[in-house]
Amino acid sequence: MSGPTDNLDAISEQVRNNLTAKDKAREAMLPMSREAIRCCSEAIRAVHRQEIEKSRRLLESAAGLLKECETALAGSPELVNTGSLRDAQKEYVEGCAVLSIVTGQLLPTPEELGVDSASYLNGLGEAASELRRYLLDGMRKGDLSQGEALLTAMDDIYSVLVTIDFPDAVTGGLRRTTDMLRGVLERTRSDLTLVMTQQDLAARLEKVEKRL
Repeated sequence: MSGPTDNLDAISEQVRNNLTAKDKAREAMLPMSREAIRCCSEAIRAVHRQEIEKSRRLLESAAGLLKECETALAGSPELVNTGSLRDAQKEYVEGCAVLSIVTGQLLPTPEELGVDSASYLNGLGEAASELRRYLLDGMRKGDLSQGEALLTAMDDIYSVLVTIDFPDAVTGGLRRTTDMLRGVLERTRSDLTLVMTQQDLAARLEKVEKRL
C-alpha cells in the first residue's frame, strides 16, 4: 500500500542536487569576488599615487571578474545579492567613482557599471569618504588646487544619499554609510577651511613684508 511519503526520497534527492549545484556556484563565485575586491582596492591606491592608467586597468579587471561571478551564478539568481558579491560590487563602484571625480569625469551610472541600486549608493558613499584621504594628501603637499572641487563632490553625494529614505533591508545599510559620511564631510570641511585660511593669512603677511 502506498503512503503519502513514498516520493520523499525522490524529492530529497532532487533538492540535494539543486543545493549541490548552488553550493558549487557559490564556491566558484567567492574567489572571483575576493579578487575583484583586491583589484578595486589596488585601483584606489593607484589613484592616490597618481597612477591613473594603472587604476583604469585594475578596474577593468574587476569588471571582468564581476561578470564572471554573474555567469557562475546564472542558475542561482537568488545568490546574486549575497554579501560577498554585493561587497565586490560596492568596492567596484567606489573605485570607479573615485577615479571619475579625481579626473573630473562624470560619474558612471549603475547601468554602466552593471550593479544594483543598493551597491551603487553604498559605493558612492564610500567613494566620498575616500576623497577625504585624497584631499588630505594634497594638503600635506601644499596643493589645494582640487580642494574645493573635491569637497563639493563629497557634499553633492551626501546631499543625495541623505534623501534616500528606504529601509536598510532595501538599501543594504545605506543609513550607516550616510551617517559616517556626514562626520567625514564635516571634518574635511573644517580641515580645508583652516588650511585655506592659513594660506590666505600667510599670503597677506608676505605682502606686508614686501611693502616694508
